[in-house]
Amino acid sequence: MFNANVDTFASILAVKALLGLAPAIVYLAVLLALDSYKLVKLRTVLTAITAGCLGMLVCFLLHDFLSGRFALGTRELARYVSPITEEVVKSLLLIWMIRRRRIGFLIDAAILGFATGVGFGLCENIYYLSLAPDRALPVWILRGCGSALMHGSTTAIFAVISQRWCEWRGAVARRYFLPGLVVAVVAHSIFNHFFVSPAWTAVGQVLVLPLAMLLVCRLSDRSLVQWLDFGFDTDAELLAIINSGKVSETPAGRYLISLRRHFPPAIVADMYCLLALQVELSVRAKGMLMMRREGFRVAPVSEVKEKLAELAYLERSIGRTGRLALRPFRQRRRRDAWEKFLLKRQ
Repeated sequence: MFNANVDTFASILAVKALLGLAPAIVYLAVLLALDSYKLVKLRTVLTAITAGCLGMLVCFLLHDFLSGRFALGTRELARYVSPITEEVVKSLLLIWMIRRRRIGFLIDAAILGFATGVGFGLCENIYYLSLAPDRALPVWILRGCGSALMHGSTTAIFAVISQRWCEWRGAVARRYFLPGLVVAVVAHSIFNHFFVSPAWTAVGQVLVLPLAMLLVCRLSDRSLVQWLDFGFDTDAELLAIINSGKVSETPAGRYLISLRRHFPPAIVADMYCLLALQVELSVRAKGMLMMRREGFRVAPVSEVKEKLAELAYLERSIGRTGRLALRPFRQRRRRDAWEKFLLKRQ
């Protein structure tokens, strides 16, 4: 009899845990399915989920300290403190990835942001389940459709806004992450104020989130197609000019020749090789994505690693001053670093 009761209790806990975890996992799977180019690898998604879980543990310890240090009540902590601390902690991985050019487009940002929030929400729900295992099943349904989705949504909002802002500005300065962080904190705080019942909040999230996903995917796909179609033609034309030896007849070529007055001939030659290699690798990256768009599987090419190593050598050879001198020539190439990252991991 005792063993039967234990098995029954364990089964109920498993059902409650599943109800609390399933909605967020389903929405994350939908986001991954909507990414037609599959630029985000499963390993990276799992890393983001793990980071979210670790972030929840950090916030748990931080909130415990703040509650004791400043005598904060549960309501004040939930409404005004935890939205700030939790969104800041969840944003750290995304900030690092955007600054390191590990994210190329809005859909990538949405997936990794949502995955980080999902990890946070899953760990949080498991913690609350351990504290109140006897709570009724509807409570865990609401938590699964409520707080878990909220954490995923707010972090995805931060990631999408930050990625978009950095694209607009053509840089990744720290201040460009503030707008997304403010929006995420405000949305989190509004959720924790419970202006409407948890049930209606959960229903609203379940209905609105798919529309938001579709909008992000549409914007991301449009941006990617424009970048591919325009960028590929431009790079291919430039590569043809370089290979023909007629670069000096172009404005960019004349600018490159003018650098001879400021740099030794060997450095100028390395600059020329660097530009040619950058364009070649850019064409290769765009071509790979265009093949993916048509449903073809792209096999890794061994010579890409050699070219990337040569590119790194040339960048070191010309130095920081030389790279700055070439910036006008590559000023629109804000995705150069991401293209290299894409080629490295193929």
